[in-house]
Amino acid sequence: MLADVVEKLKKTEVQAASPAHCYAGPGDVECDICTGRKHKAVKSCLVCVASFCETHLKPHLESPALKKHTLMEASGNLQEKICSEHDEVLKIFCRTDQRYICSLCMLDKHKGHDAVSVAPGRAEKQSVLKEEQMKFQQRLQEKQKKVQELKQTVNTIKLSAQTAVEDNERIFTEMISSMEKKRSEVTEMIRAQEKAELSRAERLLEQLEQEIDELQRRVTELEKLSHTHDHIHFLQALASGPQSPLLNRSEFDTSSISVPQHLSFDGVKNSLSDLKKRLEEFCEEEFNKIPPHAAAVQIISPPDPQNREEFLKYFCSLTLDPNTTHRKLILFEDNREVAVNESIQQYSYHPERFDFWRQVLCKESVCGRCYWEVEWSGDGGVYISVSYKDIRRKGDDIQCVFGHNELSWSLYCSSSLSFYHNNIKTDLRGPAPSRIGVYVDHSAGTLSFYSVSDTMKLLHRVHTTFTQPLYAGFWFDWWFGFPYITLCDPNESM
Repeated sequence: MLADVVEKLKKTEVQAASPAHCYAGPGDVECDICTGRKHKAVKSCLVCVASFCETHLKPHLESPALKKHTLMEASGNLQEKICSEHDEVLKIFCRTDQRYICSLCMLDKHKGHDAVSVAPGRAEKQSVLKEEQMKFQQRLQEKQKKVQELKQTVNTIKLSAQTAVEDNERIFTEMISSMEKKRSEVTEMIRAQEKAELSRAERLLEQLEQEIDELQRRVTELEKLSHTHDHIHFLQALASGPQSPLLNRSEFDTSSISVPQHLSFDGVKNSLSDLKKRLEEFCEEEFNKIPPHAAAVQIISPPDPQNREEFLKYFCSLTLDPNTTHRKLILFEDNREVAVNESIQQYSYHPERFDFWRQVLCKESVCGRCYWEVEWSGDGGVYISVSYKDIRRKGDDIQCVFGHNELSWSLYCSSSLSFYHNNIKTDLRGPAPSRIGVYVDHSAGTLSFYSVSDTMKLLHRVHTTFTQPLYAGFWFDWWFGFPYITLCDPNESM
């Protein structure tokens, strides 16, 4: 039948050239009948299993026999609509196997199956498709809403940051201006004191020079008197002895005149040095209170890690701080391992050193998303902790202990397992694993402890608001045992 159709079509082919835009281009379905340069197909016939351009489609529109054929939009995948086993058109949808089949398939492999013609099958799938479209549309709208929220957040961040920068510039400019003013006032005070002392010294100098002139005059007169030959004049001049006007020395007494050898401004220097030190300490203390991130702006965060490989993307390398180490703890391996020691270590005094509780902090602060792993061993128990830097260091007060104040959080690991914060204990299922993973999302306010494996088992999680940078720390059980802690290298095997 197809051969007859093709032959008939060739006889009716239009001899005149068709417009250029009727030729098939890239991505178009070509007419199966055209010879030479092929035209663009407009319909495909499922009976003929061929596609036709407008010219070669005419027989299907005019011939009574061909009108019965099933036409569809031009398709380049007609073979997919033909049963590969029976070479029949796929007209039936098998609900049982969820696939399209031909009429012969219904008599063979799909005999007795729940089946409908293609149109109802399409209607069923169309309904499912519509539901899926609605779901995708809803998800699309949600994502678009998130995009708008994130764009608004970005603008808010930029505006907030710019405002903060301007406030920072203004406040520091005012502080610098105030300090400049005080500097000028101190300079003026020094200059005024200098002027006053110089004026006093100049007055004394003038007075002394006048008295020197007078003394020189009297020396000259006495010298002249000593050479006079007039005995009467000589005796009359010295008649009153030391009280004689020529010999009177009281008016030349300089013992009451104090001439400073050195005018010192060391007091000013010492006061300014002390002021500088106190200002630096005050600034350091206050600057540490400035939050390192914008806490008020909520940003869409990526999902939390689910396995160890994802956690290691946030791995941070930590080292123990010798200046905080208790004297009965000893550090090893470039300050990545710590153990209890019976003998007291001769560490120098440091204001950040824990002097009673056997504790140590890490040097590096923790912000953003951070993950690290700790391995512990030995007798006794250890407290794997995070803490703010301003936790107390001196004395046996409970406020110095990790987990027993509002400045720190601590997981106790031994034959049992528990969590401490603000002196409140939470019992967990033990015993503790030997390798603990610690994950912090500072901006989200989450602290999580995991048993380390490929899948990662959650031991405990805390939700809070962190107001300062965090520091990893460890507390060794005071009463017994000599436990050992290692900050793990993620590249080493577990």
